Amino acid sequence: MKRALTPLLLLGLAGCALGPDYKRPDVSVPRGYRVPDPQPPPSDAASLADTPWFEVFQDEQLQRLIREALVNNYDLRDAMTRVDAARAVVGITRSNQFPNAGASGSVNFNRLSRTGATNIPSTVLPDQNRTYGSAALNLLSFEVDLWGKWRRASEAARAELLGAEENRKTVATVLVSDLATAYLTLCELDYALEISQRTLRTREASLELVKTRQGGGVATMLDLRQAEQLVETAAQSIPVLQQQIEQTENRISLLVAKNPNTVVRGRGFNQQTLPPEVPAGLPSSLMERRPDIRAAEQLLVSANARIGVAKAAYFPQLTLTGFLGGQSTQLTSLFSGPGTAWSLVPQLSQPIFTAGRLKGNVKLAEAQRQGALIHYEKTIQVAFTEVSDALIAHRRMRESRERQQALVNALQDRTRLAYVRYRGGVDTQLNALDADRDLFQAELALASIRLGEMLTVVDLYKALGGGWK
Repeated sequence: MKRALTPLLLLGLAGCALGPDYKRPDVSVPRGYRVPDPQPPPSDAASLADTPWFEVFQDEQLQRLIREALVNNYDLRDAMTRVDAARAVVGITRSNQFPNAGASGSVNFNRLSRTGATNIPSTVLPDQNRTYGSAALNLLSFEVDLWGKWRRASEAARAELLGAEENRKTVATVLVSDLATAYLTLCELDYALEISQRTLRTREASLELVKTRQGGGVATMLDLRQAEQLVETAAQSIPVLQQQIEQTENRISLLVAKNPNTVVRGRGFNQQTLPPEVPAGLPSSLMERRPDIRAAEQLLVSANARIGVAKAAYFPQLTLTGFLGGQSTQLTSLFSGPGTAWSLVPQLSQPIFTAGRLKGNVKLAEAQRQGALIHYEKTIQVAFTEVSDALIAHRRMRESRERQQALVNALQDRTRLAYVRYRGGVDTQLNALDADRDLFQAELALASIRLGEMLTVVDLYKALGGGWK
């Protein structure tokens, strides 16, 4: 029997696994990212994503928050548990390729009756007590992997583990991006609040001047009401900004897994620095850098291996069950002489009629692989689109910020001249108030545009796959 099983065991160990071997699909990769004209000069493999996050975001307090979040964030910790679960699944699946053995033992104590249905004299049964012992090493239904079913299943489980690890890196990338976005937004809100408070103080001083002039008969009641309108407009914006600041602090606290609280600031909004150059690098390197693309590919690897698992069900399955041990009334002779016992039960099963279930399982696995392929290709295209969008936004926001800065400079000079002329009695108050109102809105718009320019760098860093290293 052992000689007959040897070829089958060797076939199970060396046989080819059913199903297609994985081959990375051919994907069309653009030669460069779409950006507005004029096109930048060709770049080498260097990319903004190759820069560590602590060199991109140089505010010390922001760095501290990111480090806390990478340790305590709930989403990241949850992603880690999914990695641990996937690693456990790999071990469980791989164990099916090996025999499972267990040990068992028992002792049976009996006392026989001499006065039962049949009287047994003491000469026949001198000792009424009987003790039996048994011990065995059991082979528990080991299925020989003739067709690579369990090897394909292990391949799929390993791919899912790698995919879970890449998903964890994706969560880390998004976390760094979200925290940087929230922190820079908080700094911009602080700056907008500073502008509003400064404007309010200026307008309150102007209101006092109008009241003095109105009391002297120089200014009219209309001038007074217009000055009061500007004061209330600036005052009304302050509570709105304070609400946004407090809610943004709560969002940052949640990202670092803390109770809602005040967030310590580092550099002011105008002191925030980001890389002056934002090279995107080569499009071909994006596929190797973005963790979500690698996770999608591992999903495709797993789905491809599942086809082999489904196809293996068409073929015979060889299962081995057995035990080796002994039974005896004497402990010293439990494993010797007539007390030795062993058993080996090979079982061969072949499905004959399953009403299309096996065929349906193969078609299901093939359809799932096709779905994973579509998801993989779409993930790549989404990545290219996100990088292009971020590059376009960065270029356009920089142009807008330069124009808005020129507008603010002009309005600052206009407001200064308008108030000089008004106080000198050369011009009406209306021109001065209009200039003041336009300057206030332009300064707030400039802060918002400058924030938008900063966030395009954050978006580009995330789109290129940076932040998780």
